[in-house]
Amino acid sequence: MGSIRAAPNKGLLFMDFRFQGRRLREYTLLTDTPADRKRLQKVLDNIEKEIAQGCFDYEKTFAKPLTSVRYTDDGDAKPGISRIVKSTPRAGSMAPSTPLFKDFAMTWYGESEVAWRRSYRVTQLGAINQYLLPHFGEKEVSQITKADVLSFRASLAKVTVRSSQSTLSNRRVNAVLKPLRQILNEAADRFDFTSGFTNVKPLRLKRSDVEPFSIEDVQKILSTCRADYRSYFTVRLFTGLRSGEVHGLKWKYVDFERRLILVRESFVMGEDEDLKTDCSQRDIHMSQIVFDALKAQRQASDGLVKYVFGNREGKPLNNKNFITRVWQPLLRHLSLNVRRPYQMRHTAATLWLASGEAPEWIASQLGHSTTEMLFRVYSRFVPNLTRRDGSAFERLITMRMGLNHGQDQVAPLQMVAHGTTLAEATSQLANHV
Repeated sequence: MGSIRAAPNKGLLFMDFRFQGRRLREYTLLTDTPADRKRLQKVLDNIEKEIAQGCFDYEKTFAKPLTSVRYTDDGDAKPGISRIVKSTPRAGSMAPSTPLFKDFAMTWYGESEVAWRRSYRVTQLGAINQYLLPHFGEKEVSQITKADVLSFRASLAKVTVRSSQSTLSNRRVNAVLKPLRQILNEAADRFDFTSGFTNVKPLRLKRSDVEPFSIEDVQKILSTCRADYRSYFTVRLFTGLRSGEVHGLKWKYVDFERRLILVRESFVMGEDEDLKTDCSQRDIHMSQIVFDALKAQRQASDGLVKYVFGNREGKPLNNKNFITRVWQPLLRHLSLNVRRPYQMRHTAATLWLASGEAPEWIASQLGHSTTEMLFRVYSRFVPNLTRRDGSAFERLITMRMGLNHGQDQVAPLQMVAHGTTLAEATSQLANHV
């Protein structure tokens, strides 16, 4: 009966078995690990099974004639004469032991795409075709090593972006590596080898830049923006809707009676699409300022279009056009730092926090499953927007204990977050004092 052994000088595995009364040793480049031993043992078992059945073809299996193997006097094949293989072939066939990356990658994609959103299918297939197949396509999945993966990752970091001289960001590099990791891990599981992606960690990402607008900035934006965009900015600044969610918002999801915005769809890559996660599906409460803005938008549209913020053709706004023709020019005109429209979502979150709303409620309005991200991302901005002098505690004691050392005053920011405009809040506070 044959055995799997390791060469004492290099520690590489070889098969030791008998065929036609001769002792043969077939060397490989597999290292002496439990996984590689198990893999090679399966091949040896198949060889011995075919030998027993009388159908073993040595030449077809090892790509050399049996007569080319020289033997010592004791009948053993002389070490080092047999072909050293990089990948162990299947017994009775010259087919590779594992499929080529290009073949298995498309198999994996075909099996997985049914569970993905359309936009995610597009990005995954793009990464496979643009980066993975040109680099790994002709390699067997089992022959892609950790060194290969790290080398590929290093090369990605040097790729320049088409529209500029900058290189791919760490976030983009990680996005390309994600399908590679999934493909190799799935192949390793199916074909019983150690994945080349083992212990390869994603690149570290910089902390997301959170630069919300102050309440003064919000007032400037609303008083200066184009009249046909005032309702749009009001909704974004006071609801925390994402770009795709607000652009895909339809009138059927605006419930004026219950004062709710039902977030059910998103507009991504030119098409309506389901939301990314279950938590993203939510009901956003309209403050008075949002309610009035949507009423005005409804009246301006005459109910003739299905999208709340459509273009002249009644289709959703084009995000790129909005950024280049409306958003960036407005910020430059106001001498504000140019930033992503996503900062309007951050603005809503910080205003809610500053006004004293319950964190659990804020998380639900933003579509977060827990408050963890809320505190991790936004809490550092709250001290810049609220008092830190203990006056809130002082008022609580005054109200509860019946003391008369001061009057309870409502901060303008709190009033704005609950539907009062900044000018009205300031005026009311002045009259109160």
